[in-house]
Amino acid sequence: MALGTDSIWFRTYGTQTPPRTRLVCLPHAGGSASFFHSWGHAFGSDVEVMAVRYPGRQERIAEDLVNDMELLADAITVELLPFLDTPLALFGHSMGASLAYEVALRLESRHGVVPAGLMVSCRKAPHLLRPRTAALTDEELVAEVQRLGGTDTALLDDPDLRELILPAIRADFSVVSRYTARPGVPLGCPVVGYVGDSDPDIDVEGVRAWAGIAPKGFDLKVLSGGHFYLVDRRDELIEDIRARLAPEL
Repeated sequence: MALGTDSIWFRTYGTQTPPRTRLVCLPHAGGSASFFHSWGHAFGSDVEVMAVRYPGRQERIAEDLVNDMELLADAITVELLPFLDTPLALFGHSMGASLAYEVALRLESRHGVVPAGLMVSCRKAPHLLRPRTAALTDEELVAEVQRLGGTDTALLDDPDLRELILPAIRADFSVVSRYTARPGVPLGCPVVGYVGDSDPDIDVEGVRAWAGIAPKGFDLKVLSGGHFYLVDRRDELIEDIRARLAPEL
């Protein structure tokens, strides 16, 4: 990280020498920074990984939850300012993809910093998003999380753990439901879209539509799997990202 700088917003996997690139990873709804733990040192000795810690979970469990995409994007953008001494790329999965896009917009429009790249995973382009109109009961919310899969769904089988983590999941689902379709603002950086070929909700064309806000270039990578393809296809995904972060590309 930048010399003398620390932030509760990031779990940082540092490098032995000053990094060439920083990769900021933004988790899905109900997710946490630990989702990206295995990515920490996976991109080489000169890439520093920063996994975003959302309020109200893990190390930040005592903090108030945030249920608004704009507020989250504002806060993360400000917290990133001390780290802009090094080229920075953004990777977001599901809700985290929309959040990464909003952060990229703010870095560019408010601070004149164009990220090295934006990587969006399993999320439709901004103009295709649709609101979730009906509030879910606790049982429906658990069922929805379990339907999509992921590494933390087993925790919901424990009543005590469910009571602890369900408020954060509900807050994140509120973030998603309130962030509805809007005209996409073009970005000044290349965009890469990732999607699983059997995702139950996000189809390939929905991700391909990000090309419309990527005048600097768009690429699409379809991997085998569902909404959490990036768990089973971890090595393949990391290799693809590593290649895109390579200095010659």
